Formats: sequence, structure tokens, C-alpha cells
Amino acid sequence: MPVIYNKDIDDQTILAVWRIEEGEEELLSGLQLKQHELDFLASLNNDKRLLQWLSTRLLLRKMLNTSDYIDVRMDEHGKPHLVNSAYSISLSHSYDYAAVIIGREKSVGVDIEQIKTKIHRIQHKFLSDPELEQPGVKDNTQALYVCWCVKEAVYKWYGKKGLEFRRDIHIQPFTLQDCGEMTVIVNLPEGTRTITVCYFNTVPGYMLGYVVA
Repeated sequence: MPVIYNKDIDDQTILAVWRIEEGEEELLSGLQLKQHELDFLASLNNDKRLLQWLSTRLLLRKMLNTSDYIDVRMDEHGKPHLVNSAYSISLSHSYDYAAVIIGREKSVGVDIEQIKTKIHRIQHKFLSDPELEQPGVKDNTQALYVCWCVKEAVYKWYGKKGLEFRRDIHIQPFTLQDCGEMTVIVNLPEGTRTITVCYFNTVPGYMLGYVVA
């Protein structure tokens, strides 16, 4: 399993990215799945989606360094969690790559995306006018994907329905880098939070954002 990135964000948090090169049988051989998981896989009519689902679970298992069954469930908001575990997790995948972040004590969120120019067509759906007016954002594909990945990571970090990218997640002015961080103000039902979100190019053509807070 080619793990292309593996980093201890801090002493409580691990982030890893894996290039999906294995087929279904090889991925299945490394997992212990219950009937409800097998039923879910059987319902998928997209082979790529199936490989992505399997790869995030196998990467999670390797990061936890265990041969025991890992019970990953979705809560009522669709946020994945480990049953009977103190760890917080977030999973993401895009085409041939999967990303997993694991944290203890703090909540985590991660998003990986393949960079495509089509994002320009939807920029007004996830960025407010002040965000688009920031220098170097509106006409820069890389910057737009940074903004998308950062907002998606924040959305997963919060993990509850009702948060809207354009209305509730506000990116403060930033200078685009290959690997950087930005300040984000999030309007939550319980109050406003100011958090730091990190981003970087994982491999050429892919962007990743993550948050630990």
C-alpha cells in the first residue's frame, strides 16, 4: 500500500495520504468487514467509489496499527466515528488518492481534491463576494481549490448539518503557498469560532486541507 504522506501533526494527531493502486480483492483481504458493510459495498454501482471506501478503511487500520476489527459508523449527521474509541477521525478521497486524519482530544477534518478548472463555474456557490475579491483568488484555480478544501475540512470538523460554506465559513485574507495555513471564522449555532486551517499540494494536481481544533 503506497502511503505517499504520513505526518504527526502533533503528539495527538496523525495525517496520511495513500495512492490507490490495489484492486478490490487485495483491499478486501486486508479488512475484516461485517455484514452491514458488505451489504453497503454490494449497493455501490461505481467501482471507483468502492475502491475509495475500502482504501480509507484500510488506511485507517494501518494508521491505528491494529489487526482488530475497526467499527466505523456514521452518526445522524453523516460524520464518521470509531465506535467505543476516544479518537476523532475524518476521511476523504478523490480519484486515485485517499486521506485519513486521526486525532485524540480535539476534533479533526480533512478534504483532498483533484484540481480541475471546472471549479471556476461554481466559485460563487461556496465563496462570498468579499472572499472572491481577495487578491489572487477569483482567477486562480489553485487558490479556489485551497478555499474549497479548507471549507470542506471545516465542515467535516464541525460534523453537524446546517453549516453552509458561503454563509457560515469565512476565509480571511491569505497569501497562496504550496504549503500554508489560513485563519477561518466559522459561524456556529453555539457561537463564532476562529480557527487555523492548513493546506498543501499533496502531489501535482491535488490539494488537501485539514483542521485540528
